[in-house]
Amino acid sequence: MKPLRFVITTAILLAMAAAYGRAETPLAAGDVPLAGVEGLAAPPAKARQTSARPNTRVAARQREASSYAPGLVRIKDIADVQGVRGNQLIGYGLVTGLEGTGDGQSSLFTIQTISNMLRKFGITVSPDAVRVKNVAAVMVTADLPAFVKPGSKIDVTVSSLGDAKSLQGGTLLQTPLRAANGEIYAVAQGPLSIGGFNFGAGGSSVQKNHVNVGRIPHGAYVEQEVPTTLSDGNTIQITLRDPDFTTASRIASAIRRQLPGVGALASDAATVAVSVPAQQADDLIGFIAVVENVSVTPDVQARIVVNERTGTVVMGGNVRLAPGAIAHGAINIRIENTPVVVPAPPFSRNTQPLVVPFKSTQVQEKPSQLAPVPATTTVDQLVRALNTLGVTPRDLISILQGMHSAGMIAAEIEVQ
Repeated sequence: MKPLRFVITTAILLAMAAAYGRAETPLAAGDVPLAGVEGLAAPPAKARQTSARPNTRVAARQREASSYAPGLVRIKDIADVQGVRGNQLIGYGLVTGLEGTGDGQSSLFTIQTISNMLRKFGITVSPDAVRVKNVAAVMVTADLPAFVKPGSKIDVTVSSLGDAKSLQGGTLLQTPLRAANGEIYAVAQGPLSIGGFNFGAGGSSVQKNHVNVGRIPHGAYVEQEVPTTLSDGNTIQITLRDPDFTTASRIASAIRRQLPGVGALASDAATVAVSVPAQQADDLIGFIAVVENVSVTPDVQARIVVNERTGTVVMGGNVRLAPGAIAHGAINIRIENTPVVVPAPPFSRNTQPLVVPFKSTQVQEKPSQLAPVPATTTVDQLVRALNTLGVTPRDLISILQGMHSAGMIAAEIEVQ
């Protein structure tokens, strides 16, 4: 009887296991699926689903992705907070250690500067005895960023003032840098990096890049900071880099919509006044950080920029065309000067043949085409319509100016 009872018990256990595998009871969070246990079926797909709780990380990523939709930019990309600005600095100094490529004796200010500098060190030298071939007088310029603190380092640019041939290998002596008010805000000193070279011997020379201008990365120490006022206590002013009424109005609307409780009003085409909430008065920097990350769609004026020197034409996406037609033709003039050998006239004393220049002028006019131009809505259609004429970029400049005069282009043409 024991074998029979064992068989019956085994059959009952197998039946219970099969019934458990067909169960559709959902697994709770943290339950382990039974697919890895030999002889037991895995729960169905429905049983493997977890509770439908919102994934906050995914939602945050979706909101972040939506903030970078096409056409949207941050306020900080097109505007600045009023009061945040840099300052330009300038100074006069000397670059020494040049290998005979410094100023010549005709640069009297360099000689006088050396004589005055040596006098400060207690050395009296006559200006007539000074040789400046290893020294160059330079102007040092730098931009002092906003909020920079004393002890910070900034980059400086050094450019030759006299007739030096090269600043390669030179070292700038200590040079104070002043602002427009005459105060010293930084002091520069250090070896120059010019990014090029100039070598010559035996009447020939090889030069790469411009060797009379160099830079000193982190070559100036800031001595004092510029006071900056961000707010009057109640509002901050946002200044657009490219003034535009539509963009200013959109910025004010975007701030009111995305930051409930914050007031914003465009006072003109370049300024938007933003009220500072009372609870944010003690954390003005944090409030500005939130405001400058507000997304907005700026409006761009229809503009075409042409450069006649390089033949470059750049058209914005808002350029529109009125319907019309364009005919473009070109005239090529070719003048040749070919020497022709003419035999000497008979019975003449000169028996040598004569070389006479033979000049020929040819004028060729290319057949012009009349291409209709529909009312386009994209730059691609405009370029496609003009390419049917087979024009070059330089011809395109004249065509665009003529179309603008005829009223076919509703855009501003800027000639550089």
